[in-house]
Amino acid sequence: MDLKSHEPFWMVKNGLLASYPSLHENKSCDILIVGGGITGALIAHQCVSMGKKCIVIDKRELVNGSSAATTSMLQYEIDMPLYKLKELIGATGALASYRACSEAIDTLGQLSKEIGSKAGFRRKDSLYYASRKKDVAWLKTEFEARKAAGFDVQWLSEEQIRSRYDLTGAYGGIISKQGGSMDAFCFAHELFRHNAEKGLEIFDKTELLSVQCNARSNLVRVSTGVEISAKKIVYCTGFETVQLIPERFVKLLSTFAIVSEVDPILYKQYNDLLVWNTSDPYLYMRTTDDCRFLIGGEDEEFQDAKKRDALIEQKCLKLEKSFHKIFNRDFYRDFNWAGTFGATKDGLPYIGEHKKYKNSYFVCGFGGNGITFSVAAMDMVCHWINNKKHPLSEWFRFGR
Repeated sequence: MDLKSHEPFWMVKNGLLASYPSLHENKSCDILIVGGGITGALIAHQCVSMGKKCIVIDKRELVNGSSAATTSMLQYEIDMPLYKLKELIGATGALASYRACSEAIDTLGQLSKEIGSKAGFRRKDSLYYASRKKDVAWLKTEFEARKAAGFDVQWLSEEQIRSRYDLTGAYGGIISKQGGSMDAFCFAHELFRHNAEKGLEIFDKTELLSVQCNARSNLVRVSTGVEISAKKIVYCTGFETVQLIPERFVKLLSTFAIVSEVDPILYKQYNDLLVWNTSDPYLYMRTTDDCRFLIGGEDEEFQDAKKRDALIEQKCLKLEKSFHKIFNRDFYRDFNWAGTFGATKDGLPYIGEHKKYKNSYFVCGFGGNGITFSVAAMDMVCHWINNKKHPLSEWFRFGR
């Protein structure tokens, strides 16, 4: 599956950060991680820290799938509002899911320091504003739900948003203190390099072809003609997981993003802020660490890569028009791309075991919280390896 088009900004900005070999000899390991994106990097870090012998394989070059196209907005807010999620799955699961994403931002900050990351992790406020007057009522309900749950939030009126952030078309909104951003492409490469120095084996251009399940292990055949014997497998294959699991459990969507030319004035004004709104599909905006501005949205149901790519220019022009309307200034585009992501019925990820795959675990972040969900999955994988049930398993499981 073609998960992105054009060259996403992060790949151009960073260049070739690392190169790994393909696999040409039989191997054995405790944990085989399939998928070399940000999720695979986080799970590999967890497994290596537990003293497990790990191998990572990816059919592409490392971090060259959807992780290269992520906008890397780090939020505890899930695509499903908290008050709606409570109605859908109950207060316990809803609050646990939101708090897990909040804690994940802290974990990413700590992990960035631990490995000496240069991926630009930065804490930011998050503004979620009503783009239509009719959205104000339910957004206030959401504000009250978050406040009651103990999140550091404040309600801003239309006038307060305009005076504080110079935004037009915002009819009120929630400002949250728990947010952040980073260059996930760079960070994933740093994590892989950090753990490779501790014994992690990494092979790109090595595609999993088949798995033979035995009582205590899996025998994996890969595209280079050799085999890997693994006690357990963790699939970090993101949106391509739909090709492995027969049930329809996620809706694939295409999203579009543009990045401006360097603009120090705009950067200084909005560098400590994430912005998103209640439009359907919603817009999302942030700065990059090299003084640019990123805006994304205009989501469409994914059909195939050619149809998605044919829409890029049209969608990018609409994003520029939205920017002009919100900020009353022109957007000078330097980069644009499209990427694929997934939406689930409740905004939650699918993380856990699947009855079709023995000795295996899936980590599928999905939605706008893919990175923070993947951080939460680190602890869930730890429980799974130690044959323990994690508190989040009930709400993230397949078949829920």
